[in-house]
Formats: sequence, C-alpha cells, structure tokens
Amino acid sequence: MRERIPEPPLPDDVTARDLHPAARNELKTLSKENAEQVARHLAMVAQLIDSDPALAHEHALAASRRAGRVAVVRETLAITAYGVGDFALALRELRTYRRISGNDDQIALIVDSERGVGRPDRALEEGRGVDRAALTPAVRVALAIAMSGARLDRGETELALGELEIPELDPDRAFEWSPSLFSARAAVLEDLGRTDEARFWHQRAEVAATALGLDGEFDEIIVEDGLVEDFEDDEDSVDEQDSVDEHDSAETADSAETADSTDAADNADAATSSEASEAPEASDTPGEEADR
Repeated sequence: MRERIPEPPLPDDVTARDLHPAARNELKTLSKENAEQVARHLAMVAQLIDSDPALAHEHALAASRRAGRVAVVRETLAITAYGVGDFALALRELRTYRRISGNDDQIALIVDSERGVGRPDRALEEGRGVDRAALTPAVRVALAIAMSGARLDRGETELALGELEIPELDPDRAFEWSPSLFSARAAVLEDLGRTDEARFWHQRAEVAATALGLDGEFDEIIVEDGLVEDFEDDEDSVDEQDSVDEHDSAETADSAETADSTDAADNADAATSSEASEAPEASDTPGEEADR
C-alpha cells in the first residue's frame, strides 16, 4: 500500500459548505468522507490563494491526490501552480481539466502559462485555436490580454495593440474586466511612445476601477465625464449548476489518466513538481458510490 503523503492541516471551522455549491456538486462521485475532505481543501485554496499562494497550492495538491479525476480539482491545482510560478505543471493540469470538462474557460491561463515556459509562439497557437465567439466576455477579455502579452514577448508591439481591439474595449462602459483591459492597452501604447493616448486609457482604468468598487452588486456601470451612473443587471443573480454529469466516471478517469502523456515537453518540465498530484488514491475509483 502506498504511503500517504502528509496533507496540510485543515482548521476545524472550515467545512465543505464553505465551498461554492457548484464545486461541491462535482464531488458527488466521491465517497461522503472523501468529498468532505476534498471540499475543505478546496475551500482553503479559496481563502489562501491571494494571501499565501504556496500554502494554497499545498491544499490543491492534497485535493488532487484524493480526487484527481474531478474537473474542478484539476482546475484548482492548475490555478495554484500558476500562482506559484510552476507554469509547466499549470499547463499539464489545465489541459487535463479541459479534456475532462470540455470547457475552454481557462484558455487565457493556458496562453499565459505557455508564455511562462518561454513559448510565445505556441501561446499564440493555443489562443487562435478556440472560437472566441463562444467564450464569455470575461474569458474573451482575459484571452485578448494574454495574446497581447505573447505578441510583446515576440517584440510585435503593434500587433500586441491589435489583439486588444475587441468589442469590450469601450471607455464609456465599465465591467469587471474593464480596468485590466484598459490598463493593458495603456501599457502597450506607452511602449509605442503614444503617451497621450496611454494617459487617457490609464485614466479610464482608474475611473472604472473606482466606480466598480463603489457597488459590487452591479455588473455594468456607465462612465462618462467622471460621473458614474449604475444600472442593475436583470440577470445579476448567479444560478447554481442544476446538475453535473456523473454517469461516465470510468471514461472520465481514462481521459484524466491519459491527458498527462499527450504533451511530452510539458511532462518533462513538470515531472519533479507534480509527482504527488498524478495518481488519485483508491478512494477515488470509478466504482465508488456517489455522495448521497
């Protein structure tokens, strides 16, 4: 029997209910006891990701060792790996997450991780390989910023500016992604020596950030001449996921186990940093009963 790797301690006041319901729903293929522990580790990641990314990563690794076939677990490990600068591990986990879930919602992180391992050309290929029209606005903006960064890595400053020319680039409207998008445009304009334009976009970024910080309940804010007018979004409430596909855990397991072998370069880079996260424990077998 394989010796269990020590896990970071879990505070007594942290429970599974501290994890978002949609994420908890994905853990129903695990035993009740294991799902509880995995949920608590993921809840700790959410608490620590900004203040202590290294410890958050340890909790993500612990969750992955317990539930390596669950999409949200692999996604979380990818995010924490990115946060501690382990871009090779982040890439491996992101690709595994994409294969398990079928989602492209972390495409910007894939592009940025390719940049992190020094492959801007491949980063651009990854970004061009998705249908941007099918992405949510927030993901589309994040992808544009990452693609712009890859262009800068290649010394293509004008093209970097072009990557940011997307419909969401509206200086008179502020959404959650607007400050980052406006700031990215300002930085590229500075690199091009267009200081007056850069100053304008820096100012719009500051106004948008300030406006959005005034009232987090609104998704859209009109920003004009320094005045802010808030509009409630009729769809402001976030619906929980109604269901998660649980009937095909055996096939999911196969996809998770084979994902890591598809990219030899990533595997070689990530080998030393990710040994603990590769194989799920016996508690996460395909035949395990769902948590009732």
